Formats: sequence, C-alpha cells, structure tokens
Amino acid sequence: MPPKRNPLNLNKLQLRTLALLQILANDPHGAAADQTGGKRLPPLPAPHGDHLHVGSYVVSAREASGFANPAVFAVLERKGLAQGVFPYAVVLTADGLAYETGIGPAALAHSDH
Repeated sequence: MPPKRNPLNLNKLQLRTLALLQILANDPHGAAADQTGGKRLPPLPAPHGDHLHVGSYVVSAREASGFANPAVFAVLERKGLAQGVFPYAVVLTADGLAYETGIGPAALAHSDH
C-alpha cells in the first residue's frame, strides 16, 4: 500500500507555504544547516508589487500569503515541520524538508530580475 498523501492533513495554504519554505531551504545562497538536521532559513522574502522572490523563483504575493500568516507557521510548528520565532528565525526541520507537499518548483516561474 503506498504511503498516504499529506499524512498530516495540511490545508492548501499550509502545503503551499511549506513548499515555498522548502525552496528557500534548498537555495544554496541562503539556508544554513543546523545541528538537528534541519535548515535555518534566511529572512522570509517580502512582496514587492504583486510578487516576491523565493530563491530563484518568482511567486505571486497571493500564493505566498502564508509567509505573513502566523497561524500557518503555528500549525507547521505544532506538526514538527518548522520551529523558531516566526517570521524572524525560521528553521525547517528534517521532517519539514522531507515532507511531500505535491507542489514542486515546476509550477513556479524563474526570476528574470
């Protein structure tokens, strides 16, 4: 039997936010490994105009609205996927890095600026 998709029952906003955090965590120019197997993320990007930059991708501000929502982070923290002091010091845990969101970078546009 295949593993259950979304075993922690994250909602769409939580999944999208986690996927974007995973992209930040895998950006070689920003995240730093921590002693627990997670990654300390750079400051969360702020939108300018109707979009923001997440790693080398451009994301609509609407798609990244979880970055401004403390309740989303509280759920990710409660479920063991993230920790820290939102939005100032976010660590994506090893479980958060490995969680299959079903949302990949293929759905995002690369930045041209």
